[in-house]
Amino acid sequence: MLKSLTTAAAIALTALPAFALDLDKMSEDERAAFRAEVRAYLLDNPEVIMEAVGLLEQREAEAAASHDIALVKAHSDAIFNDGYSYVGGNPEGDITLVEFVDYRCGYCRRAHDEVKKLVEKDGNIRLIYKEFPILGEGSLLSSRFAVAIKQLFGNEAYAEAHDTLIAFKGDVTPTALTRIADSLGHSASDVLSHMNSDQVTAEIRQTRDLANRLAISGTPTFVMQDQLLRGYLPYDNMAALVAEKRGN
Repeated sequence: MLKSLTTAAAIALTALPAFALDLDKMSEDERAAFRAEVRAYLLDNPEVIMEAVGLLEQREAEAAASHDIALVKAHSDAIFNDGYSYVGGNPEGDITLVEFVDYRCGYCRRAHDEVKKLVEKDGNIRLIYKEFPILGEGSLLSSRFAVAIKQLFGNEAYAEAHDTLIAFKGDVTPTALTRIADSLGHSASDVLSHMNSDQVTAEIRQTRDLANRLAISGTPTFVMQDQLLRGYLPYDNMAALVAEKRGN
């Protein structure tokens, strides 16, 4: 915050009347007088500092957004067409929404129903889930389970497992996963065996590497077309962004 205020104060000086000034040629007395004048001006006009802080924050936000757009463009194939991530919604939709998800993440759970509502109401959104377990062993076991089901039984089976895991509130243990597999009509022994396979490990590692390249450190994180959206978004915000993307 101190660094931001210092930078903002420097920006605020541009609001002072313009005149020819060479600080290097000032004497110590002239420099002290100049500093006193600047201090007096800012004390008399503190709103200048707040205006400068706002301008600084706007510039930083615009720079971050531009950087994220460049990251998405550089890694678009891995984001949208990696050949292994779950693809649902309308596979031929005109808008693609990608979610990096962790099953133990509270905000991912909140976002789940919002995303489903968006996909179902819109009808023209291509939805991609990317397994990004970052909240401990329970997260990793859940992702391994989901990926194993997808690899063994396909996208439809994965979608059912995904919905079940995102709603599951107990401890994630082999016993719990066995019960979930049984409830979904799958062979628990086959699923639990495949969870530790090289294929599952490779998929999770590839997604983790992609997240690192995109500077993603939390969940949920979304990619919508060319835009990275970091954090939870309610339905109304997502729907407005979809409309904006289509308008462009």
